[in-house]
Amino acid sequence: MTTVAILPMKPFEQAKQRLAPALGAGHRRALAEAMFSDVLLAIRRTQAIDQTYLITKDRTALRMVGGGDVTVIDDTASSHSEATGLGIARALAEGAARVLLLPGDCPMIDPAELGALLAHPVAERSALIVPDRHGEGTNALLLTPPDSLTPSFGEGSRQRHLDLAIAQGASPQVIDVPSLALDVDTPEDFDVLMATLASTRGGAAHTRGLLTQLARSQAQ
Repeated sequence: MTTVAILPMKPFEQAKQRLAPALGAGHRRALAEAMFSDVLLAIRRTQAIDQTYLITKDRTALRMVGGGDVTVIDDTASSHSEATGLGIARALAEGAARVLLLPGDCPMIDPAELGALLAHPVAERSALIVPDRHGEGTNALLLTPPDSLTPSFGEGSRQRHLDLAIAQGASPQVIDVPSLALDVDTPEDFDVLMATLASTRGGAAHTRGLLTQLARSQAQ
């Protein structure tokens, strides 16, 4: 079963605007880059993922992906949901059996948990919905086949994706994946990330390193 991970990434200089009260522009960009690096590394360490589509127009992101295991698709979309649609269309054209839609701002993402999600038994036409830590948004979708659901991310998307799956003839399930629960958009999210990193070991190597450097520079 061919599995494609779809990873939309907006230009780093535009990312994480809501973190402005906590971080300056340069630090926000650096954080976005570090989190993207951690997500990409986790994808590459997940054996059940055969190919990755990066949806972006950011030149730095293009340089960061490096090897040929990532297919880059120019981001001509106006929203996160539309960007994932570009990846879904490409996956369908190339005959992929399923797609895993992932965010670029979940730095705690664990390859073992991704593998477990991909091994979860599903119906022939299904949508696995991974909620955020609040239980209201959606941080990942596993769609079998790729067009089993039309993604509609944003506020309240967990319930919206449940409704869309049923309306489009797919069998939906909500699956909690702890390492995918924390996406970093707001100062509160940033505080939770800092607390999580302080209380755990391993994972999020790029993000840990960056935040350690920021803490040292601020202390000086």
